[in-house]
Amino acid sequence: MKDPTTNDPMALALLALTATLADQRLADRFLSLSGIDPPELRQRAADPALLVALLQFLEAHEPDLVAVADEIGVKPEALVAARLELEP
Repeated sequence: MKDPTTNDPMALALLALTATLADQRLADRFLSLSGIDPPELRQRAADPALLVALLQFLEAHEPDLVAVADEIGVKPEALVAARLELEP
C-alpha cells in the first residue's frame, strides 16, 4: 500500500526538504542559491513558496531530484507534480 503522504503535495515537499537538508552538499547548495539562512529556513519551512523553490532547485539538476525522490521512496515525477500543485 502506498504511503498516504505521497498524495499530499505539502507532505511530499516537506519530506523532500528533510532529505535535502540531510545531505550536507545539497543543503549547502540550496541555502547558498536561495539566499536563505538556517533561522529563516526553520521559520519558513512550511511556506508553500519556499517548498516550491526547493522543488525547483531539485528539478534543475536531475540527479539531485532522483536522489531525493529515491531517499523518500517516491518517483521523481511525484515531486514535480507536488511542485505543480503548490505553485500559485
